[in-house]
Amino acid sequence: MIRSSSKLEQVLNQARFAVTVEIGPPKHSSATGIIKLAEVLKDYVDAANITDNQTANVRLSSIAAGVHLHQAGLEPVIQITCRDRNRIAMQSDLLGAYSLGIRNVLCLSGDHQKFGNHPQAKGVYDLDSIQLVDMVRNLRDKQVFQCGEKIKQHAPRYFIGAVANPFADPFEFRVLRLEKKINAGADFIQTQCIFDMQRFEKFMQMVRQRGLHKKVPILAGVNPLKSARAAEFMQKRVAGMIVPDEIVERIRQAADPKAAGIKLCVAQIEHLKKIEGVAGVHIMAIDWEEIVPEIVERAGIKPGNYPAW
Repeated sequence: MIRSSSKLEQVLNQARFAVTVEIGPPKHSSATGIIKLAEVLKDYVDAANITDNQTANVRLSSIAAGVHLHQAGLEPVIQITCRDRNRIAMQSDLLGAYSLGIRNVLCLSGDHQKFGNHPQAKGVYDLDSIQLVDMVRNLRDKQVFQCGEKIKQHAPRYFIGAVANPFADPFEFRVLRLEKKINAGADFIQTQCIFDMQRFEKFMQMVRQRGLHKKVPILAGVNPLKSARAAEFMQKRVAGMIVPDEIVERIRQAADPKAAGIKLCVAQIEHLKKIEGVAGVHIMAIDWEEIVPEIVERAGIKPGNYPAW
């Protein structure tokens, strides 16, 4: 059943292996850089996530950046976090974004403000991410605001995404939380970056046991490592992330760390394509988005060239 006019929804509804990418807006008011990225990426991905003040640092608005991408021919997935807005502001922004042509939204809690450049800021967290998914679903399917008031006309019809972290503890709770998001109305799922394939295999086994892979498409997150420093940062400083020592050592000992990182990412995608229930990949090439076309080509997943999952 088609719920929106989203291109990403059409791709996943046709069971085509989807490719999405993550783009972090700049810490200034110019859109020149992300427009250039759109030109580089638009033939290699189905959609691009626009982060919402990632790592709790002030950046160009996700909605504004999404509009620039939309106008440049790359379908955006705007992120909405619970950290910065109450339910009134969230619904207002969702109406506004939809009026500007945005059709995909990813609902998430957001990195805590203490990790960002305004640690003294107050976190809002009026809703949690599951409640946010439910609110967006009700805007679309029931045509009501969160308070129950009817939307008399022009209700926003979003393709609704949520996130899953297969690596946070307690491990067994990860699938239950995923199921809650699906029951709340998530149409697709994107996961945290995957480096520990064995643990992710166990996660997907539990997903399949509950039949969740048949309810929503799951896009597995990958991250090309460009240096040993980046690998060590992901391993030691990013909460809820597991990066095996062997991967850190492989990047550290490589004569060309960037080439090693690309090769590893391509191998990870090849592995993920074989896992039942994986409907696509979400590439998070942090501050290295220009490498995505090479990864997509080498992994054989360029949109239009890869068969159904």
